[in-house]
Amino acid sequence: MPITLVVAIILVAVSVPLVAWLLTPGDRRARRDIRQNLAQGLGGPDQPGASESPTGWRIAGWFVVPANRSKLDQLLALAGRPAGWPMPKILKAKPLLALVAGFLGAALFSAAPTGWMLALVLSVITIAYFVPDLLLYSRGIERQARIGLELADTLDQMLIAVEAGLGFEAAMSRAGQNGKGPLAEELVRTLQDMRVGMSRKEAYQSLARRTSVPDLRAFIRAVVQADSYGISISAVLRTQAKEMRIKRRQRAEEKAMQIPVKVLFPLMLFILPVLFIAVLGPTVITVVGSM
Repeated sequence: MPITLVVAIILVAVSVPLVAWLLTPGDRRARRDIRQNLAQGLGGPDQPGASESPTGWRIAGWFVVPANRSKLDQLLALAGRPAGWPMPKILKAKPLLALVAGFLGAALFSAAPTGWMLALVLSVITIAYFVPDLLLYSRGIERQARIGLELADTLDQMLIAVEAGLGFEAAMSRAGQNGKGPLAEELVRTLQDMRVGMSRKEAYQSLARRTSVPDLRAFIRAVVQADSYGISISAVLRTQAKEMRIKRRQRAEEKAMQIPVKVLFPLMLFILPVLFIAVLGPTVITVVGSM
């Protein structure tokens, strides 16, 4: 068996546990970190585990520049900070994926040492290094799209609660407790920020930073201005809910108008050639046979 094939098999066998580790939920580690953070300063400097330093995180952080680390933190916020993907796990995964891709690329390059192969190897290493970023970005895009779809219905629920006599925070709490999507989670997180001492304006602005939905940010600005100038919150909710429904209908109409353009290229590349072959094929065969 060639040595290149043996090395490739070994690298694939090493990468399978790595991928499984990346996909394994990190609830236990996250809960342990939360307990350590809450216990800081309670047991004094001699408390067991108080002086532990995340060595693996620190070593992995050497291979991630600060700009990329801040970008990862922003992507995690947009993705809802999933429990299975904590920051230490991502920082360790990036160099490990690049290392596995580098060993596999070195094995392939030793079998065919050409310039094109070298460029391919470098491209694969770069892509492997940024795979966690791409996964977080994709998950964040999906989550923000769900927030945009749920916004109009959530505002309607909050408007009904406010007109029934509840306060704005109570209406937000009811919408967050009755909802099940990412928007409900963000509303609950905002209320929790207020309960731990954050002002309402800071909590709303923090909600805007954790999301990238323009409609939600516009609603937050309207709520902050209404709270600052004493405007009736029910009027703001009614106006915003009506505007969100109109925007949602306009986006649906826009996507419906884009369908003919999107269907044109598959139609020309896959459907029309097959149709021409089915219609003109027998005629061409007959003409060629009679010549």
